[in-house]
Amino acid sequence: MLAALNRRLELVRHVQSHKQETGQPAIDAQREADLLKELQASNRGPLSERAVQAVFTAVLDVMKRETQTPRRDEAPSAPAPAAVERLAVVGTGLVGASVALAAKRSGVPSVRSWDADPANAIADAASLQAAVADAELVVVAVPVSALVSTVRDALAATSGVVTDVGSTKRAVAAVDDPRFVPGHPLAGGSTGGPARAAADLFDGATWFLTPLPSTADTSLQLVERFVTSLGGHPVRLAADEHDRLLAFTSHLPHALANLLMRAVGGAGENALGYAGASLREMTRVAGANANVWADIFVENGDLIADALAAHGSELEEVERALRARDRDFFERWIAEAAAARDRMLGYAYRTEAKMLNRIRVRIPDTPGVLARITQTLGAAGINIEDFELRHVSPEYGGVLVILIAGADNAELARNLLRREGYSAA
Repeated sequence: MLAALNRRLELVRHVQSHKQETGQPAIDAQREADLLKELQASNRGPLSERAVQAVFTAVLDVMKRETQTPRRDEAPSAPAPAAVERLAVVGTGLVGASVALAAKRSGVPSVRSWDADPANAIADAASLQAAVADAELVVVAVPVSALVSTVRDALAATSGVVTDVGSTKRAVAAVDDPRFVPGHPLAGGSTGGPARAAADLFDGATWFLTPLPSTADTSLQLVERFVTSLGGHPVRLAADEHDRLLAFTSHLPHALANLLMRAVGGAGENALGYAGASLREMTRVAGANANVWADIFVENGDLIADALAAHGSELEEVERALRARDRDFFERWIAEAAAARDRMLGYAYRTEAKMLNRIRVRIPDTPGVLARITQTLGAAGINIEDFELRHVSPEYGGVLVILIAGADNAELARNLLRREGYSAA
């Protein structure tokens, strides 16, 4: 059987190469479905029809995955040299610990870390000075309220370059040193701590760098190389513009999520008990780490207040239209919001919003369902741009909404999912 499967794989590779050369689609979902029906019709037992389908579907999926992986005899590419030789991380919460893990993954030979909390088991240096003394690069990952003083302490204790990962940037602009490069990766989560750290946290993440007039080009270039080696995309931005943008795109959503959740909580237990999926989605970031976000609201408070004031002015317009039953206003208002969201999705997924297709799949509340769906689509080379999982109840299960780029890919995905017995609208 093993020999037969390997011969089958060689044939599949040849067919795949031919399809690529002739521009034919790699997967013909209808043909696969017809072949499986023929196999089921010719089955005389004792295997059930469901077992026949499961076995041959699994073989097909494995063959598809194997054609996308390198052969054993293909030489692996040489690893890129490490961006720095000696790294120090000051502050080992979620982001700091993830920087350390990602640096080790990228091949940095020496990674030292220190944390002000002596109970933090990730840190391995006895003091900040011991951690940064001979570092080529120091990453400061402490709460923004302690950022300026800690950056200055690090600069005083090392001759290397220093950067930070703080969520606000105007305060650290007061640090005047050619070795300092302020930064902020757009990565993390509503809950933190080193236990949630991951080496791939920054893969594909935008990493803002807000160099100061005093920042040396060599320092900036070193940090950019380091960010790239961790999987991030460095983007240069002025500190004022960074804080203005984040006030709208990150800080305002957190403020509104907290406001909305407090309003619903005040409406009584029935409001909480009968809350729908839209409320859960809109308030996902409500109640995020209070220590971290209290600092952010204080440090960037003026710009967040401006964003809230602008939001409040529009709320007055909405209230007027509600009381006046102004349908024209709401049609225009919703259309403008839809157009802005389409532009945002176009940037996020690097494709026009009209090319993105939503597929709605009802799924049971049982183990392994998501794995099966992603395996089915992945084996066909279909990329899931994004997805939402909306739990309804243990009896109903939930609804999985998948975002697929391209009408052809979306139609293929629907056919494959229906072949597996799922609804796919």
